[in-house]
Amino acid sequence: MYKAFLIKYGEIGIKGKNRHLFEDALVKQIKNALKFVDGEFKVTKEQGRVYVEALSEFDYEETTAALKNVFGIVAFCPVMICDKTDIESLKENAVRFIEGSYPDKNFSFKVHTRRGDKHYPLDSMQISALLGEVLLEKFSELKVDVHNPEVMLEVEVRSRAFIYSQEIKGPGGMPVGTAGKAMLLLSGGIDSPVAGYMVAKRGVKIDAVYFHAPPYTSERAKQKVIDLAKIVSRYTGPIYLKVVNFTDIQMYIYEKCKHEELTIIMRRYMMRIAEYFANETQCIGLITGESIGQVASQTTQALAVTNAVCDMPVYRPLIAFDKQEIIDRAVKIGTYETSILPYEDCCTIFVAKHPVTKPQRKTIEKSEMKLSEKIDELVKNAIDTTETIIVRAQ
Repeated sequence: MYKAFLIKYGEIGIKGKNRHLFEDALVKQIKNALKFVDGEFKVTKEQGRVYVEALSEFDYEETTAALKNVFGIVAFCPVMICDKTDIESLKENAVRFIEGSYPDKNFSFKVHTRRGDKHYPLDSMQISALLGEVLLEKFSELKVDVHNPEVMLEVEVRSRAFIYSQEIKGPGGMPVGTAGKAMLLLSGGIDSPVAGYMVAKRGVKIDAVYFHAPPYTSERAKQKVIDLAKIVSRYTGPIYLKVVNFTDIQMYIYEKCKHEELTIIMRRYMMRIAEYFANETQCIGLITGESIGQVASQTTQALAVTNAVCDMPVYRPLIAFDKQEIIDRAVKIGTYETSILPYEDCCTIFVAKHPVTKPQRKTIEKSEMKLSEKIDELVKNAIDTTETIIVRAQ
């Protein structure tokens, strides 16, 4: 019975003269999501509405799962399409809708009509009353409750009529691609995939960079990050993942600098390299999964020293989250089980026993001068040998 879905959006509706740009971006993202679903679909805009219409047989569960991942969709409704809009046809289809949707008819209901076609001979209240009347006549178990109905039967009359009663929650946010692009520093941990998801939810296209340190980190650790990127890409679309060989840089820092400063200096070089690739790919910011005070490198002082090497903004959507809140988000978006697999990334291999928690910028910059002989060459080599992997959801 359900051959289409009515897409509901939120913030897009208040975008004024730019609204059509956001609607077009939403249509594009819906089409991209449905590429992985069996069936042929048409996605259209009509009078402030977006519709997904099946043109062939399709998998209902796969389709709803795909739509649940599209940022910009607040909710969507499986609808019955009625090509004829005369009142007798509407009555017949309302009866058919209730018959097909609700085997148990023992519930209260209300009919709510929106009349998009202002030339229609009946107004919204009259249509609702006539449809309610025929449903009460047909199904004796039904009861009308205009204040708190168990089922709200929605009817929209336009060039065609649409009947629906179920609303499935979407992720909300804004369509990906409407707010520029940013570079995510993606590790194998719990935090960074959640951070990427959250920024993408605001319409930002995501690229990512991962710092690999063989032989101290395994190929399985690298695959774990690729797998996390695949999960995130269900929501964001394809992700261009830069895999940087960071071993030589990390070992040189370990050799030349105080061990308690290792993490903060390592992070500063990661940010420098990430910003290089961000500029190369027209990103307008960096994204990290840092949260104040979670580890030594994430104190307010450490974050300030880390930020000092960047010219572009650094987005930290998890900055005020505690760990359990981040875990809850990771579970919700499907990254948690992969993140906790026991394959360490380079951030956890060379952790000092007593890392500095209140680093001073001048002190760290002085320590970095010890690296001047080889660090530029090592950074250049890391950039030149970086592997780019295009990661797509499966």
